[in-house]
Amino acid sequence: MMRCDRLQLPLPLPERHGFDARDFIAAASNQEALAWLDANWPDRRLALWGAEGCGKSHLLHIWAERHGGTVLSGPALTDAVVTDPGALPASGFVALDDADLIRPDEVLLHLLNTARDRGLCLLLSGRTPPARWPVHLPDLSSRLRAITAVEIGAPDDALLSALLVRLLAERQLYVAASLQAWLLARLPRLPSALRSVVARLDRESLITGRAITRPLAADVLRSAGLISDDPASEDSKTSADAAWG
Repeated sequence: MMRCDRLQLPLPLPERHGFDARDFIAAASNQEALAWLDANWPDRRLALWGAEGCGKSHLLHIWAERHGGTVLSGPALTDAVVTDPGALPASGFVALDDADLIRPDEVLLHLLNTARDRGLCLLLSGRTPPARWPVHLPDLSSRLRAITAVEIGAPDDALLSALLVRLLAERQLYVAASLQAWLLARLPRLPSALRSVVARLDRESLITGRAITRPLAADVLRSAGLISDDPASEDSKTSADAAWG
């Protein structure tokens, strides 16, 4: 009789994409944006802008949840969706994420005009201020320049440290505090970089069965091109690094 043994494959936990207000980490970099969410906006329009992963989408969802509003994705919008009278609410609040990625220009122009005609309160996000979005229609360009734009700045050390702790906790990963400091000193100062590396650490640990220690973290960062194999450069041991063994 043949016996079929099942192969047990470790599966990494899926990334969380929730936008619960309780999970948002307030910091100096986003303090102005948070304050503007509760302000009266000129022409009922506001744009939040900043680098990928800085918290724009999270704030849009928090604002929409607070007001019972609708959240739309810029890249998903098309002429057919926007010109449909039922695509936008007749009144209320609309958040438009990644508005700088809407193509063609006519789609965004129509949406702005419809929001104005219906008196909608409109919150947009983009990687740069609306005045710098690559549009070609003069009417759209003038409307974008008139929108109040608030930057979400670069995260400080406290925010990055708190975010790393939360990302690790979400995946139920144990990483020593000293190793967390080692990672923060070497990673780009971007929330997106932390998310990417934590996912890589999780996957590599599950696949290899290794604990998340400095050698495994160094392998992950090296494979991501974040540290060098050159012993005279980033991978050389400082006295602090050597303490981790």
